[in-house]
Amino acid sequence: MKLGRLNHVGVATPSIEASVAHWRDVMGATKIHEPFDLPAQGVKVCFVDTPNAQIELIEPLGADSPIHGFLAKNPLGGQHHICFEVPDIHAARDEFIALGKRVLGEPRIGAHGTLIFFVHPKDMGGMLTEIMETPNGNH
Repeated sequence: MKLGRLNHVGVATPSIEASVAHWRDVMGATKIHEPFDLPAQGVKVCFVDTPNAQIELIEPLGADSPIHGFLAKNPLGGQHHICFEVPDIHAARDEFIALGKRVLGEPRIGAHGTLIFFVHPKDMGGMLTEIMETPNGNH
């Protein structure tokens, strides 16, 4: 497995609106994208651009959202996952499985419109890790 570019850090939040205000007013973010719903994953997301990656704000979308459990343990929200790019999502998935890592589900379309999967935090030094196929074929 070759470590690809850090694409984003996922941050769970009970309120994207409040988090946007924080990133804009406290952290000085100037490029904040419009929030949008991702019903297939049970979340609303909003990307905040930084000079070298993005912050992905994640808010629960409905009572069945997988983010509810995280927010129950961390009511203020916080870092949820990190995401790295790979040129070939299926080859990366096979490599993680060959290394004995627990891949959580099949590759599926993520918030950037490219294929993603997650690797269990217990197999990744305590960090939920998202692996994402490089957008737009940029390798």
